[in-house]
Amino acid sequence: MTQHRVLVISAVLVSLAAVPAAASTLPDRGTVAPASSPSSGPPSRSGGPHVVYDRVAHFYGAYIDVANDPGSNAAAAELRKFYLTPALRQRLLDWEKRNDADGVLMAQNVPNAWKVTAGDSGMGKTRSTVRLTWGAGKNRTYTYLEVSSDLATRKIVDIRAKY
Repeated sequence: MTQHRVLVISAVLVSLAAVPAAASTLPDRGTVAPASSPSSGPPSRSGGPHVVYDRVAHFYGAYIDVANDPGSNAAAAELRKFYLTPALRQRLLDWEKRNDADGVLMAQNVPNAWKVTAGDSGMGKTRSTVRLTWGAGKNRTYTYLEVSSDLATRKIVDIRAKY
């Protein structure tokens, strides 16, 4: 084999190794972006306390984790106290009594996954859309919530089913 041919084959092999792998999907948690190189490490998530829809995502992630654990009512109450305004907490309690369901999730059960998308802002408020995933495979369904937050306090001021 000539030296030129070895160099060409080596270049092709190196370029093939550098092609990112196809995006993989985590079970019910969303898509992970393809790695930029084989040594880029495990998937990660990030966010910040000053980005309001990140706070909504943090709340729903923690709330769903807690709701999946038996006997976690105290933890759920603390999350509500930290992330939700007192007026919303009271409205949710009233809704829950009438509907015999969890007002944060607007459901009687706990979803498999959640996804938060930023919405529009104005008049000191911002909206986020929360997609809750129920079931798996062909039986997977979604419900959507519109979550309003106060931009000054970053507290959630309203949660409504989005049709």
